[in-house]
Amino acid sequence: MPEDILYSIKNLSVEYQTRAGPVRAVDDVSFDIHRGEIIGLVGESGCGKSTLGKALMRLQTGPVRITSGELWFDGRDLMKLSDREMTDVRGAEIGMVFQDPMTSLNPVQRISDHLIETIQTHEPETSDADAEARAEELVERLGIRRERLTEYPHQMSGGMRQRVMISLALALNSKLVIADEPTTSLDVIVEYKFLDLLRELRDEFGLTIMLITHNIGVVAEIADRVAVMYGAKIVELADVFGCFSEPKHPYTQGLLRSVPNIKLDGGELYKMNGAPPNLLRPPAGCRFHPRCPEVMDICRTVEPAFQPVEEGSDQLAACWLYQEAPVGQEMAHG
Repeated sequence: MPEDILYSIKNLSVEYQTRAGPVRAVDDVSFDIHRGEIIGLVGESGCGKSTLGKALMRLQTGPVRITSGELWFDGRDLMKLSDREMTDVRGAEIGMVFQDPMTSLNPVQRISDHLIETIQTHEPETSDADAEARAEELVERLGIRRERLTEYPHQMSGGMRQRVMISLALALNSKLVIADEPTTSLDVIVEYKFLDLLRELRDEFGLTIMLITHNIGVVAEIADRVAVMYGAKIVELADVFGCFSEPKHPYTQGLLRSVPNIKLDGGELYKMNGAPPNLLRPPAGCRFHPRCPEVMDICRTVEPAFQPVEEGSDQLAACWLYQEAPVGQEMAHG
């Protein structure tokens, strides 16, 4: 694995077992996360973003399971580690900021208890005094006064609770932080400060951050690269400038056109036709073809490869507009 790649995901698939049958929420996904970057993962609700984020930490339980794929993190295939070995990886090497801090923080534990427990679970030789000193130093670097460590989660604002979640992810010097919809419950002012904080943490700690969100504006503000997900698959991957200035996949184009724009001047807001696919019975061929304005005959029957849009390009897309059809297949629009 190249040295600049921290995490390489190869052919990852995740299924939910339901009464109606298996639902593949992540389907044959492959991409790399580079060291020190902020990569945004965007897409409509239900496309598989959060499932993918949890899969990178192997957090599937019960009816959810990883059915295939390789997870190469810092030179190791996490799929070959035991559950006990994965417990040591979570928190210590990969941290996660979950969507709603109030459902992740214990309401009857003080903030200091959360941090000290995290440190001592992974470093049992650390004394209470040393763990508390580390907790105080960490929260102060995140803009929380050390006196507030004695408070309970409900005594803090949404923005403060998110900072606590980040401090838990950083308590053991994680190499990768996965942030799942971290700005959903924040107002725009706190959201702006939070994004600034993520940038500062990346620069100060050399963090690699994967930001899962449906907020295109957040990704444009902070990300280095963008992965666009649709129907359990990644359909486009590009640097943030390429993705926003020249989106290649018709879904990405539609997603960007759907963002409210003050330049509309009273015009009608664009909306994509149709609805996301039923992952219990996904359509054949390209999963976006029932909604695609550029649909061709081949799109309805043959799934496109996820590959560079042109030779030598770093921008990848799963679309027949940028690929040659197999022999005997029709490329006609309609």
